[in-house]
This record gives sequence, structure tokens and C-alpha cells, in this order.
Amino acid sequence: MQDMLKPLKTESLKEVFISRFENLILTGRLAIGQKLPPERELALQLGVSRPVVHEGLVELAAKGLVKLKPRAGAVVNDYRREGSLAVLESLINFQQGGLDPELLDSLIRVRALVEIETARLAAENRTDEHIREFREIVHAEESACSRNIEEITRLDFEFHLTIGMASGNLVYPLLINSFRPVYMNFTSLFFTDPEVIPETLRFHRKLFRAIIDRNPKQAVEIMTGMLSHGEQRLRALLPRR
Repeated sequence: MQDMLKPLKTESLKEVFISRFENLILTGRLAIGQKLPPERELALQLGVSRPVVHEGLVELAAKGLVKLKPRAGAVVNDYRREGSLAVLESLINFQQGGLDPELLDSLIRVRALVEIETARLAAENRTDEHIREFREIVHAEESACSRNIEEITRLDFEFHLTIGMASGNLVYPLLINSFRPVYMNFTSLFFTDPEVIPETLRFHRKLFRAIIDRNPKQAVEIMTGMLSHGEQRLRALLPRR
């Protein structure tokens, strides 16, 4: 009953505004370089206040979807050149699970590039405090209800983030955190397959042991296998395009 009665959420007008313009830009209906109407005119056309329009444009600009020019207004960006990591979440939400194969391949390659190296470094640089954190996460994963996909997804992310922390590299955990919305989007789908959860936990236990033993070669092998397993399962679950 608790899962059925989740809090109700109504999107704010700003969120609706942002979603509308993300759709227009990502579909190409608003062309690269196209100038948007002034804020006052947009507010009148959409029936919202000017602050809603202004705040929405500021957020679109932060994602790299538009550029705000003094006295010239908002201009549509080429998000491939100007976009930030924040636009990844917009792309994935826009495609509603039917992810473009090129984008999926790019995400998988970037994840492998970062996480295989963090696993190697974690085995070399981990501290006793990191071991304590890993042990707590694995114990929580073992105790979690398999139907609680949200909690399992959160714990899985914390496991990978802790690997980044244990690497000793200041930038790797920041990169992993930057991908959090995208990561959570995919892994929540990934864990809808009931067979995936115990398999993932087995990988986590093995990787935890390699990190405890300060065995970077084994840590790399296990992380490589875990990512390959995840890729195969995810591709099977995602709608084909």
C-alpha cells in the first residue's frame, strides 16, 4: 500500500516551460541560431508570468540549449557544441527510453573509460574508511527488498560513487555525480529484471574483495565483466529504434 500511495507531484509552470522548449529544440522545430521572441512576448503567448519565462530560459541556458545575449534575447544553441552534462538527462527523457543507438554507445563507452580506471585506483588507494563504507553498502544491498527498485538503484549508485571516492582522484567522483540523473534513469530500468539484482550483488561482493585485497588487476577484470554484463542486459531491455 505504501508503494501505491506515493506523494502527488504537480509540475511547476517553469518545469512545463522548460519541457516544452526542450522538446522544440531537440526535435529541431526550433533551429540552431533561431532567435526566440522577447520574454514579455513569450509570457503573453504562453499565458504565464514573465519571471516563469526568465527562470526557464536561464535553466535552458545552463544546459546549453540556448544562449542569452544582452539586449538580444535568447538564441537556440547547437547543444552538441554548447551543451553541458545536464542536457543528457533532457535527451534521455525526451526519447522516453527509446534511446538513440549512437547516444547509448557513447554513454556506455564513457562509463567504461571512467569506471574501469576508478576500480583500478580504488584497489590501490582505498583506506580503511572506504572499506567500512563499502561494507555498509553491500550489507544494505543484501538486506534490501528486491521489489524496492528505487532503494536498490540508490545503493548501486552509492557503491560506484564510493569506488570513485576510493580512487583518490578528486575529479572522478565529481564526474560520476554529474551522471547521477542519467545513471539513475538507466539503472532503475535495469533492475526491473529480477535476475539482475542477485547477479549485480555477486559482482559487488567480488569487487569489494579485490579492493580489500589491494588487487588492481582483479578489480579491473571484475569491473570490466560487470559493465559488460550490464550493457548486455540493458540493451535487451531498451526498446529498439
